[in-house]
Amino acid sequence: MNCRVCDSTSLELGIDLGSQPWCNHFLKKSELGSEPFYPLRVVHCRRCATAQLDYTVPKEVMFGDHTYLSGVTKSLSEHFRAVAEEVDARFFRDVLRKSVLDIGSNDGTQLKHYKTLGYEVLGVEPSKTIARMANDAGMETVNEFFNADLVRRLGRQFHVINAAGVFFHLEELHSVTDGIRQALRDDGVFVVQFLYMKRIIENLAFDQIYHEHLLYYNLQTIEVLLNRHGLAMFDAYLSPIHGGSIVGFVTHCGKRQPTARLLSLRQAEIDDRSNEFSTYKAFADRIEQMKNENLAYLGAEKQKGKSIFGMGAPAKGNTLLNHFGIGTQYLDCLVEKNQLRRGLYSPGMHIPIVMENELPEPPDVYYVLAWNFKKEILANNQALIERGVEFYFPVNPKDV
Repeated sequence: MNCRVCDSTSLELGIDLGSQPWCNHFLKKSELGSEPFYPLRVVHCRRCATAQLDYTVPKEVMFGDHTYLSGVTKSLSEHFRAVAEEVDARFFRDVLRKSVLDIGSNDGTQLKHYKTLGYEVLGVEPSKTIARMANDAGMETVNEFFNADLVRRLGRQFHVINAAGVFFHLEELHSVTDGIRQALRDDGVFVVQFLYMKRIIENLAFDQIYHEHLLYYNLQTIEVLLNRHGLAMFDAYLSPIHGGSIVGFVTHCGKRQPTARLLSLRQAEIDDRSNEFSTYKAFADRIEQMKNENLAYLGAEKQKGKSIFGMGAPAKGNTLLNHFGIGTQYLDCLVEKNQLRRGLYSPGMHIPIVMENELPEPPDVYYVLAWNFKKEILANNQALIERGVEFYFPVNPKDV
C-alpha cells in the first residue's frame, strides 16, 4: 500500500492486534458468529512518520448507519460548548451572519452550541438514522459523506469548519482535506479535533486503535497533510477529552503565525521521539504486558466468585475485549446508556448489552471500558462505590 498522507511505499509494521471484527458492528442475536473479521495492524511511514492502518474497511460499512451518539455523555457536550465559545470569542464575536460547517456532525451536539452563539449551522453526517435525529432537533444536516464533490455542490464558504473526532476516519483523505480548503473563507478557521497519538502511547490506550481510525496523528504528521493542501495549523492545545486530544486551529497557508504553545507542543514531540518507529515497537511490547495483567486480575476476581460487568459498550472497548480474549467467561454483560444498543451483543466476544437503568442489581466489579469518561463515571456512581462496588479501569490515564 501507499502511505495515506504522503504516498510513500516505505511502511513498517509497528503494532499487530490480529484479526478483529469491525468494532461498531454491534450484533443482533441472529447475527452472532456471522460477523466478518479484518486485519487490525498499524504501520509507520518511514518518509512522513504517519501511523496508519494497512487495511481499510469500506466507509459505507462503517458509517452508513452507526450507533455512536455525541449527546449521550455530558462531559463531551460540555467540551463542545467550550470549544464553540472559544472559537467565537477569539475570532468571530463581532461578525454578522457568521456560519459553521460541522463534518461528521453526528446528532448535532456541537452545532447546537454554535447555534446558541448566533451561527448559521450546517452539518454533514453519513449515518441515516443519526442525521434524521439531528434534523428533527433543528440542526440542518446533509446525509452524505463529506468530500470535495459535496463542497462544489454546496457552493458555500464558512467562517468556521469543525471536524471533531472524524479526521482520522477518512478514507477519502485528500478529497476531504481539499474540500475543507475550498469551503473555508479566506479569514476562516478550521477547528480539527483528533486523538493524539503521543498521548495514546503515553496512556497505553491501545483500544483507541480500531478500523474506523485509519490514521493516528501527531502534530508533525497532520501538518504534513494540511500543508499538502494549502492549509497550516497556527495554534493547538492538548485537551483531556477522550484521554488526550488535540484541538488544533488551522487556516490558509501564510495567513497566521504559529503560537508559542504550538511551537512548544512540536518541540515536545521531538524531545520524546514521538514520531520514531522505535517508540511504536516499545508500545506494542507494553500492550502485551497489559494483556497479561488484565487477564490475571479478571481471573482472580472470578475465582473469588465475584460478578463483573463491563461499564459502557464503546467501540474502542471491542478492540481491547477481542485482543485480550475477554468474553462472557469474565464479563456477564456490558452496561450502556445509549438506547441504540439496547438488546445487542458485542462483536467478536458476543457479550450482551443491557441498559443501565434496567439493572436489577449492580455487580461486585465494573470493568470500565468507557475509561475516557472516568471523572463523570465516578461522580455519577458514588452511591455504588460507598456500597463497595469496585470500578476497575484497564486504561487509567490522568486528567480524564
